[in-house]
Amino acid sequence: MEMNESVSRRHNLLEQTEKSLEQISYWSWSELLVALKQCQDLPPVANSSGILQKCLDSLIGRVALASGSEASPYPSNSSPDSSGFRFSCDTRSTESLKNSFSRVTWWFEDLLVLNPNLVEMVVKSMLSRKYDHAIISRFLFYYQKSKFVTATSVEKRKITESVVDLFCFLDQSSVSCKSLFGILRVALSLNISKGCRNKLESMIGSQIDQAALDNLLVPSPHGSNYLYDVNLVLRFLKAFLRRGISKISPVRLRRVASLVDLYIAEVAPDRSLKPSKFIALTSALPGSARESYDGIYRAMGMYLEVHAGLSEEEKMKICCTLNYDKLSSEACMHLAQNTKFPSKTAVQALVSQQSKLKSLLHETNHSGSFTDSPCSISSNGSRGAKDDSQEQIVLYAGKLDLSADNERLRAHLQGMQWRVMELEKACRKMQTQMAKIMKSKTTSHSNAISLPKLCS
Repeated sequence: MEMNESVSRRHNLLEQTEKSLEQISYWSWSELLVALKQCQDLPPVANSSGILQKCLDSLIGRVALASGSEASPYPSNSSPDSSGFRFSCDTRSTESLKNSFSRVTWWFEDLLVLNPNLVEMVVKSMLSRKYDHAIISRFLFYYQKSKFVTATSVEKRKITESVVDLFCFLDQSSVSCKSLFGILRVALSLNISKGCRNKLESMIGSQIDQAALDNLLVPSPHGSNYLYDVNLVLRFLKAFLRRGISKISPVRLRRVASLVDLYIAEVAPDRSLKPSKFIALTSALPGSARESYDGIYRAMGMYLEVHAGLSEEEKMKICCTLNYDKLSSEACMHLAQNTKFPSKTAVQALVSQQSKLKSLLHETNHSGSFTDSPCSISSNGSRGAKDDSQEQIVLYAGKLDLSADNERLRAHLQGMQWRVMELEKACRKMQTQMAKIMKSKTTSHSNAISLPKLCS
């Protein structure tokens, strides 16, 4: 108001204000809140004297003192007063505060009177004081939810954008993934800025391993034919993988893969889901993320059943994302009989099983080479028979005519698959026998060594 000494010596408002601010450490909590509320209604030039910053520093000092998060320069008798939701933080009221509300969140309700701009200043000031990020995160979620009760659409958009921006300053481990999904669902109807939405999606994507299937089932945007917003989930996965596979723990990667498999199974029956989107989902994660592709195979079966009109070429493109080496014997057996899949996929599944069988036989042969017991000799004879059977399967697969009738082809494959499974069981049994023989030999050898010691 420019009422300085040159205007009036007796009523120098600036001087009186400065004297009042010197006593700010003795203001009550309510007086601080009233001062801050008045400051936020003033134009920026009015705060150039530092009144707002001094009020903020005092308020955050009280919060820190009451919460026990850091030592405060303010005396305890300058703590907030107790009235309604205003709680005293002095020694006399500490026990009642603990019994009524959490000691670290008592100030949440009081700060609802502040607008988003002032809340931003409060949070940034707290961060500069190394205040607990988890508590700040809880406050921001509380602020957003509480303010939404009476806010207009424009105010909601402003609050959401401000809160999301502040989350970016926090340690992401302190921000609840579930709560971020809650903000996202609200934000989708508010037409928030693209930049704000990108930040929100990136934060969710970075910790998507903490999400549940229900979180991912976000309805598609208005005007889209498909049921769920597949593009949104693809963006989440892109954000999750942004730092590189080498920096993601195998446990987190497998957890995300399990979640994605559930999501794919949920969206597969959607008739409007294009093949390109389905392929994008099944190939979004690297092969190392999954120990088994049985879930992907089942989802593909559902998708191909609903989209029966797809050409053979389109079906093969979809099946290209299937890792046959990570299919169980049961899944391969089912695939050999599944008429919804192209015939070539059944052959590929058989070849993969063949490769696994060769590897298994090689391991068994390698184990058997260290034994010379009668059991190992007899097993060598049976192993020779199995090698012959394996060679027959290889030759049989090579002679298959893919242009033959599909039913005949699948009948051939089914017979071959049964044979592979039987051989696999036999190999497993042989490996068990070999392990027992090796264990028995080791025990006998140990006893032989200890005998001289006992005799001596």
